[in-house]
Parts: sequence; structure tokens; C-alpha cells
Amino acid sequence: MDKNLQHLIDLARKHEITPSERDAQVRSFAYGNAHIENESITTADIDRAMTLLQTERESDSVRT
Repeated sequence: MDKNLQHLIDLARKHEITPSERDAQVRSFAYGNAHIENESITTADIDRAMTLLQTERESDSVRT
């Protein structure tokens, strides 16, 4: 394997994902899967859904 590629792989293995990176991955995954089923789904739709889910989670955690 190319040394540069191996170096990049080694760096990636050590990288701890940040909350914003995780959020971006979740949104991308949700959009990709939803868009396959319904081409009218937009990234704005996913953003609204994610915001609603976050609000519901926060509301649930306050109640418990």
C-alpha cells in the first residue's frame, strides 16, 4: 500500500468524531435514504425533521 495512503488511514483510525461531524453524518444518511424512497425530499426537510426530533428529546429529558 502507498505510504501516504497508509498514513492517512492511520490518522483516520485515531480521529474521534465530534458532535457536529456525527450530526452531519446522521443528516446525510437520513437524506440519502429518504431521497431514494421519495425524490421530493430535500435537505431542508431533513433539517426540519432533525430539529423537531432534537426538540422532542430535550422535552422528554426535562420530564424525566
